Amino acid sequence: MNKKVLTVLITILMIAVVTATVVLFLYPYSPDNPPQANDTGSTQQGIQEVVNANNQFTFDLYSELNQDKESNIFYSPYSISAALAMTYEGAKGQTADEMKSVFHFPNDNILRPNFAAIYNTINEGNNAYELKTGNALWVQHDYPFLEDYTNRVEKYYGGKIANLDFVKETEKSRQTINSFIEEQTNNKIQDLIPKGVLNAMTRLVLTNAIYFKGTWEWEFDKSDTRDQNFKVTPTNIVKTPMMYMKNEKTEFNYADVENLQILELPYKGEEISMLVLLPKQGEDYDYETGEMVTAEYTLEDIELSLEKLNEYKNQMQETKLEVIYLPKFEFDSKYFMKETLSSLGMPTAFKDDGGADFSGMDGTRNLFIDKVIHQAYIKVDEKGTEAAAATAVVMGFTSAGPRTVFRADHPFIFIIQEKGTGNILFLGRVVDPTKQ
Repeated sequence: MNKKVLTVLITILMIAVVTATVVLFLYPYSPDNPPQANDTGSTQQGIQEVVNANNQFTFDLYSELNQDKESNIFYSPYSISAALAMTYEGAKGQTADEMKSVFHFPNDNILRPNFAAIYNTINEGNNAYELKTGNALWVQHDYPFLEDYTNRVEKYYGGKIANLDFVKETEKSRQTINSFIEEQTNNKIQDLIPKGVLNAMTRLVLTNAIYFKGTWEWEFDKSDTRDQNFKVTPTNIVKTPMMYMKNEKTEFNYADVENLQILELPYKGEEISMLVLLPKQGEDYDYETGEMVTAEYTLEDIELSLEKLNEYKNQMQETKLEVIYLPKFEFDSKYFMKETLSSLGMPTAFKDDGGADFSGMDGTRNLFIDKVIHQAYIKVDEKGTEAAAATAVVMGFTSAGPRTVFRADHPFIFIIQEKGTGNILFLGRVVDPTKQ
């Protein structure tokens, strides 16, 4: 080989090795290999307490986001809770009390080992689907965070530290964090932290990312998908690709309750499923009275709470559904959550005048939450579902009878959950499946 060519190849190789080394140095860990958390002391009862806290927050947040009636909604309550749980570990006084109330966190001795157990379970791995999550602390390299705080976050949340320079290399720091999140979410969450969010006063960014890709236990046949009507409202009808399944294979977990139908669609692996909550609309035959009845319920008629969801689920049973219709959809969402979380009851954490107390992080009251950013992505098609979400907490420094047809041709709510614990990983609302 020509010596000149060989020299060039060796130079390129060395540059690649150096670049990879720099990236690995900046990242707290390999994005595909999140560290384990210490779940010693976790119990089934404790895990259920933390799951209940997450699920209660899920519906509290939905009530806030639901004030906008026209937009699709999608978020990961788990991701938001994880990022804010790490933040909560450094909160004191009223700041901690408000955060605990908003997220329904149990006492520390319950929260820590059982949050760790849930985190480890998500990352166990399964050949049938892909599910993973990871936490990180991105710190100003010369800022004196308390070792007790950082050790605790790493121990119970797997939140390893990466040192950055927000003061002198603000943009490079932003790009590093965003790049890490992209790799964690298979490039589905991009540009989580927009330009201008970080500045020379940023001292800490806490991040969580979660990614899921699963195949339906019983897939829809692509050849059966047709453009059909979807009633956004009675007067606003759009055409959308509607998946169709003439079910001759199995029974589905299903219930016809009050003013809605609820259907569980399992993913391969039998540990993750999607619940679809569909308001009753149109004509149906009432087996008890022998008459046709007309229903025109909407999402506003569905009571959505932790207690109500459990009530619905308790009424579900294996049912033979003749036909299932479900629209294909794909969209993403982004929320800047300062006002939302303040409205839910934790305004003190955002006070930049010394009112916030995160002295558990650095021994001072100089830190406050500057931004909470949440971004999520969902794609549902004939094969299955791909979903991803990430959350960044930016800490600033300051001085009737069984139905046989399930037709989701109008707005509905969906929940992706861990079947065993009921832990809600994602929740969404489809108002218009044609919008991205």
